[in-house]
Amino acid sequence: MKFAGICFVTENVKELKDFYSNIFDVKVEGDNNFAYFKFEEQHISIFSKSGEEKIAPGSMDGIGYGGCMLEFNVTDVDERYEQLNKLNVQIIKKPSTTPWGIRSVWFKDPDGNTINFCCKVK
Repeated sequence: MKFAGICFVTENVKELKDFYSNIFDVKVEGDNNFAYFKFEEQHISIFSKSGEEKIAPGSMDGIGYGGCMLEFNVTDVDERYEQLNKLNVQIIKKPSTTPWGIRSVWFKDPDGNTINFCCKVK
């Protein structure tokens, strides 16, 4: 088994697509119903809640948002933090380094999902 990716289901594909287009260093494909970001062998897709419901009726009953954290290895956490500040992104944990040597910054996307940009400190 090999992990392929994750899909955010949302009421507003365009808002998440535009948000992640500014955050990620990868090209977005798709439209305002379904968008797709490819990272080497993995991907993040964004799909409309109504589109998901059409494919699998009842699958969206009781669904919430913001219940996961995505983590991305980056080269420079502080540089990414500056970029996020320029984009007025909601920072929930400023850059800091754990006792076990991981430097990270956490922020929220428009649906409330937490994103962690991190790197191993030398």
